[in-house]
Amino acid sequence: MAKIVVLGAGVAGHTAASYLQRNLGKEHQITVVSPSVNYQWIPSNIWVGVGRMMADDIKFDLRPLYKKWKIEFLQAKAINFYPEGDAILQEGYVEVEYTSSEKSGVRQKIPYDFLINATGPKLNFAATEGLLPGTGNIASVCTFSHATEAWQLLQEKIKKMEQGEKQVFVIGTGNPTATCQGAAFEYILNVDFEIKRRGLDALADVIWITNEYELGDFGMGGAFIKKGGFVTNTKLFAESYFVERNITWIKRAGVKKIDEHKIYYENLEGEYLEQKYDFAMLIPGFSGHGFKAYDKRGSDISEQLFAANGLMKVDADYTPKPFEEWSINDWPQTYQNPSFPNIFAPGIAFAPPHSISKPMKSKNGTPIFATAPRTGMPSGVMGKVTAENIIAWIKTGNPQMVHKASMGKMGAACIVSAGYGMTKGTAATMTVSPVVPDWDRFPDWGRDINFTMGEPGLAGHWLKWAMHYMFLYKAKGKPFWWLIPE
Repeated sequence: MAKIVVLGAGVAGHTAASYLQRNLGKEHQITVVSPSVNYQWIPSNIWVGVGRMMADDIKFDLRPLYKKWKIEFLQAKAINFYPEGDAILQEGYVEVEYTSSEKSGVRQKIPYDFLINATGPKLNFAATEGLLPGTGNIASVCTFSHATEAWQLLQEKIKKMEQGEKQVFVIGTGNPTATCQGAAFEYILNVDFEIKRRGLDALADVIWITNEYELGDFGMGGAFIKKGGFVTNTKLFAESYFVERNITWIKRAGVKKIDEHKIYYENLEGEYLEQKYDFAMLIPGFSGHGFKAYDKRGSDISEQLFAANGLMKVDADYTPKPFEEWSINDWPQTYQNPSFPNIFAPGIAFAPPHSISKPMKSKNGTPIFATAPRTGMPSGVMGKVTAENIIAWIKTGNPQMVHKASMGKMGAACIVSAGYGMTKGTAATMTVSPVVPDWDRFPDWGRDINFTMGEPGLAGHWLKWAMHYMFLYKAKGKPFWWLIPE
């Protein structure tokens, strides 16, 4: 009997656990460790943040499903990794600390034959001074609870505008090297939609602030896309959305500090500037969770498992090299740790080998650029591939890692909501292939232009709506869930 431990129950972790259960059944022990009992469909947080959905519409309790599937579930968080075991326990284990109310703070050793680290990122709000959601005029949509608070704060600002008081809304990235620009982009478009729907746009200044060199970078160096039979780029695509809606923008900005009424940022010119606001939703920086790893003698071996940012090292090429020399071959394919082959890190938990967007520094030496996105569809694909390789290893005894999912070969689809409603909703449907540009194969565009496209419209909103229910159906393990692609 093999023991498989999955840390995290988000898109990557829950996907991996689902496929492991379906293909291994009761013969092997699957344990999922997560500090929360809830699975949440994160892409719909933006709708919770504008009051179009409630938190219960985008989440569900995992425990009944895992009980049905005979998966052991522990409401706990990982603390330390012991891939060689220790003097007492002669097998690899992970030390966890319970977060449930009845066992809070209790630690336990969980042995494993295979370990999947799908813990995702630490939402590193502390990396930006004053950036604490739920305080003052600062909001977040990174979790369903944050999004609920964001809607409460947004309602307060809407009420002030209804009373004739002008409000400034600043939405974007809250750290010089933040990622996840797409979520903030969706949120600003939906906030603007709700303001205009109420006829309050004359009383609102809506401002986008971003660390992107150009709008539409999205942490993937932007893209050339086919739209309406013509080739354009995501810079014009994003700018046109803002111009049409009278949204202004501040780009190449690294937010350093925020107080109750001002955002303080540095730009690439090395200038230190300020922006007043009444409502701010800024995506924080992401980092690892600060895990430590030890060998069987108790010596710290964290550098074998984790990069400097705390994210896990996998089968990527981390050799330092100039940006122009990087290639898709640097990117991981199996998400397997090179020092301990039975440990994997799909999704945001893995350390990218380099930025997809060109790294930039201000004249003061501050890095200001968008880091690589790994959320949504790519995370699901990585989780599935990780499960498939472990399943094959267990069934054949052969660790060949035949299933692969490099972001340099993987395509991705994204639907950017720009307003909610059966007849008045709109969204931009975008696909890119591959996620990481391959300038050797596609010297003109960096990607396959036949599969890299973008189209706005009501149909995209219907599709995003359908995907909300479809992926929750899949996550809940409903009949034939595995037929729904990642």
